[in-house]
Amino acid sequence: MANSFSQMRKQSSNLKSLQDKIKSQGKKDYTDNRYWSAEQDKAGNASAVIRFLPAPQNEEDPYVKLYSFGFKGPNGKWFIENCPSTIGKDCPVLEANNKLWDSGIDSNKDLARKRKRKLSYHANVLVVKDPANPENEGKVFLFKFGQKIFEKIESAMVPKFEDEAPVNVFDPWEGANFKLRIVKKEGYANYDLSVFDSPSPISDKDEEIEEIWKAQHALQPLIAEDQFKSYDDLKKKFERIIGESADASSTIEDDLDTEEGPSLESVDEDTESSEDFDDMDVDIDDDDLEDFKSLVGD
Repeated sequence: MANSFSQMRKQSSNLKSLQDKIKSQGKKDYTDNRYWSAEQDKAGNASAVIRFLPAPQNEEDPYVKLYSFGFKGPNGKWFIENCPSTIGKDCPVLEANNKLWDSGIDSNKDLARKRKRKLSYHANVLVVKDPANPENEGKVFLFKFGQKIFEKIESAMVPKFEDEAPVNVFDPWEGANFKLRIVKKEGYANYDLSVFDSPSPISDKDEEIEEIWKAQHALQPLIAEDQFKSYDDLKKKFERIIGESADASSTIEDDLDTEEGPSLESVDEDTESSEDFDDMDVDIDDDDLEDFKSLVGD
């Protein structure tokens, strides 16, 4: 803002600033700054050290589990929604997918796989070391992860071998730091090299641990009922995206006599083995944009 003619004259040549403003006009930032993720380099690799934290104040669990959908319909539009099966409610998309799967037709099964729900876990973490963004170190964030990392948590807490001592990785005193190692393999992020360190306290001072605990984000609101569309609203949107009724499909032969296939839950996909949505060229409806980043995470 210029308050004199001389200032106005100096600013009149600031073309770059105006260009940046014009380019950003109308764009909204839907990044949820509560979440942390390891920044991958050009090769797709990343490393960091984090500490999983206990249940937040007034909550019982240190993590929550969320199912969601993220697929493109034949009209090129994306269906980005939380799955109500997360909270034990019926889901019209799962019902349609099960119908496709149970038809026994290979093309239907392929379509069901493309539309399957995706699994993610959400927990609070303390960022211990973040080489790519050291300003994050010492701060508490939400962390979204998939089945592969959860299996490492499970293995630490419930070891498969008798000579391994169980570790409650969420415990501030007897837990362990997690060495997150990401390597890009065949186009996907691979977490096989990630490991838990030896048990150690977050801090030698209980006052510091208490401060970290109080800085945590609530988890239960992530899976509260208001985070899920009603059955009817979800069905309407699903039918709009796929361009047909969810109760019928032109590729399904209802009277086909086939053996019953495995439950579609057996092909549910975790977020770590799925393609990163940030690398996709997506065409999303306006009403999807606000929820898109929170659903696809990294």
